[in-house]
Parts: sequence; structure tokens; C-alpha cells
Amino acid sequence: MAGGGGGPTFEGTPSWVIGGVVFVIIAVSLAIEKLLHYLGKMLLRKEKIPLYHALNKVKEELMILGFISLLLTFFQDEIDKWCIPEKLTERWLPCAKDKGDTASTANYQIPAGGRRLLAEDVANSTCPAGKVPIVSIGVLHDLHYLIFILAIVHVLNCMLIVLLGEIKISLWRKWEDAIRIQNIADHNDQNDRVIDVRSLSFIKNRFGGVDAKKRHYVISFFKHLAGVITKADYKAMRTGFILTHCNGNLRFNFHKYIVYAYEADFHKIVSISWIMWLFVVISLTLNVAGWHVYFAISFIPFILLIVLGTKLQQVITELAIYIAQRHTVVFGELRIQPSDDYFWCNKPKIALLLIHYILFLNSFGSAIYFWTLFKFGPKSCVMDKPIYATSRIIIMVVVQTICSYSTLPLYAIVTQMGSSYNKDAMERFGNELNRAGAIADRTPEEADAAVSVEMSNHQERH
Repeated sequence: MAGGGGGPTFEGTPSWVIGGVVFVIIAVSLAIEKLLHYLGKMLLRKEKIPLYHALNKVKEELMILGFISLLLTFFQDEIDKWCIPEKLTERWLPCAKDKGDTASTANYQIPAGGRRLLAEDVANSTCPAGKVPIVSIGVLHDLHYLIFILAIVHVLNCMLIVLLGEIKISLWRKWEDAIRIQNIADHNDQNDRVIDVRSLSFIKNRFGGVDAKKRHYVISFFKHLAGVITKADYKAMRTGFILTHCNGNLRFNFHKYIVYAYEADFHKIVSISWIMWLFVVISLTLNVAGWHVYFAISFIPFILLIVLGTKLQQVITELAIYIAQRHTVVFGELRIQPSDDYFWCNKPKIALLLIHYILFLNSFGSAIYFWTLFKFGPKSCVMDKPIYATSRIIIMVVVQTICSYSTLPLYAIVTQMGSSYNKDAMERFGNELNRAGAIADRTPEEADAAVSVEMSNHQERH
């Protein structure tokens, strides 16, 4: 066997060991590939087309991850031969140099193991005197692990948050069923009713007066934190959407439309764009001892989340304000007017872009934390002081929680209040919309029979 602490060479390794290791790697890879293939077929069978597209996006991310892994492995020996002046390696260190055993520097000293490995790298390098390798093979392996952990954590994090958000959205189905049954029952006289606008729950809960703009934002802030979406909110936005985009067919299944549009947006947030990879590079570059870069980064998704959630809640409030300031009474249904004017830059999709970055930044913070914890240990200088590390974990958990139960469900329904709609979702439920129109043309006796059928189906489901 070849000497040294690096272990046996290929020539000195038993063939059964090599064959066994290769077998395990191939078996695990094929198992994952078959699992993804089966999952894709299941999604197609259940007609979850948006989630199927999201799964394909996950496969693309795994392929990119494979290319990165291949490049790092293939070129690591060549990179190890690149040399730079030794003085350039004395600045911008993630851990301060050991300047003594004083209390002020104890948390930032490079651990003895790190100094020993650095010394071995210098001793074994082919660089001339006064120069050192630009990066060691050991560091490349560490970066390899980080990139892998980041990609996996981001995909799993997005899947978890989106699924939790969909669970919250599924709770609105009972509102949808009840509203549709009521619409069928009230079909004959729904256009003859005179409604006092200020008596409606939607207006009372959202409108605090013409001079209450600051108070409205404060209330929107707390409603976002509490994840408040009421049945009155849902009904008002549902009615406004249907009267604007569905020819007034109030029996249209708005809940199914929301779920489809929500799933359609999922594949857009599961990917990692080149700007995000650039952010990773900049963050790793600025990770200098004493700068607490990762602690500062953890606040970015939290601030974005609070701003976005407050804005989405405020959109609902502004819809109510628009009605309350212009009408005293309405005939039939309360009609709010969806418009892009309620959103930043008249673009509802900015909300999706922010959610994409919020989820990525939170995933990046989680990946950095767990990579540092398992690779260097909880007491490593790379982990930073305990107060900073603990604060990062708390912030990440808060972002994860608020985003899943409040922000994403809020995004799913509020962004439907723009001027446009999801064409794929509308085409998918076009047949149902036509059936709703056919119901509207029934005689009173047929309508009563339809109510009975709807009510019996509702009781069977619940």
C-alpha cells in the first residue's frame, strides 16, 4: 500500500471493496431515479399537471448539481496546483488568526486541526517558496458538501412550505361549498336584494374610516402575523373575481381555481437562478471574522416577508375601502373590482418573485448553519458566537412558520385580485364554468332540485 495518512491507493484496495462501493452508489442513484419517475406518473394520473412541472424543475436542479459535482471532482487536482503569494492568504479569513489566549479572541482563533491541515497542505504542495495553493483539496471537498446541502435543503424547504400552505388553503373548501350552495338557493332573488354596505362583515372588518390609512397598515401587519383570512374576505374576493372574469357565474369553483394557480407557481420558486448563485458567491466572499455576515443575511428574508405579507393584507383592505367610499348600498352581490393598481408597480407577480427569494435566502441560511454544524462543530469559529448562531435559527424558524401558514395562502388568493387571470386554470375549469351557466338557466323547480343534490353531496363529504 502506498504510504501516508491518505489511505490505500487504488492498486492497494481489494477489488471486492471497489465493486461493493460502486454497486451501492449505482443502486441508490437508480432507486432515486425510479422514485422520481413513479412520482411523476402518479402526479399525471391524478392530473396534478403543475406539480408534475415542478417535479421536472427539481430534476433539472439535480442535474445542475450533478454537473457542479462532476466539475469539482474532475478539476480538483488541477486547482490544487494553482499558486498565489502567501501574504494574500493572511486577509479576509473566516476565523481570526491566533493572537494569544485572551478572552477577546478565543472565539475567533483558527482551531489547531485547521492549522495542522494548512501546514500539511503547504508541505505537500508543488508551489515554489513564498507561495501556497489557492485552495486545498480539503476545502474543495467542503465546498462540494455545501453546494450539495444548499440545493437539497432549498428543494425540500420549498416543497415543505408549499405543501403546508396548500393544507391551509384546503381549509377554505368548506367556505366554497357553503357559498356555492347558498348561491344556488338564492338564485332567483340575488339581484333584487338591497344591501347596506357598512353592515357587511367584509367592510366592517376592513374599513376603519377615510382617515385611517396608518391604522390600516398596522392592522394589516398584525393580520399577516396571525394568518387572518376570514370567510367574509374569501367571499368578497371570490365574488369580485367571478363577476370580473367568469361572466358572473357565481357557481364557479373558485377554490379549485386557486389551488391550480397556486400549484402552477410552485415550479417557479423551486429553482435556483444564476442571481441566487451569485448571491452565494458574494456571501462566501464576505464571510470575514467579526463581520457576522450570515447573521445579517438571516434578517433579509424576515424583513421581506413582513413587508410582503403586510402589503398583501393591505390589498384586501384597499378593496374594501374602494367600495366603502363609493357606495352606501348595493343591489345583489357586493362587487369589488380586481385591478393591478393595488400591487407594487402594477405587477402582482412581484409577490411571487419576493417569495422565491425569501425561500431561497432562508434555505441558504439553513444550509450554511447545518453545514457548519456538522462539518466544523458547534464550537467552531466558523459557527460564530452562540448568540448570533441561536438568533439565526430562531429567525429562520419564524420565517418558515409565517410563510407556510400565512404568507403563501395569502398570496394564493390575493394575487387573483389583479387585472388578469391564469389562462391554464381557467381553461381547465371551463367545462365546470359552462355547467354553472347551465344551472343558472334552470327553472325554479330544477334549481330547488339542484340545491338538494348539492346539500346531500356536502353532507356526504363532511
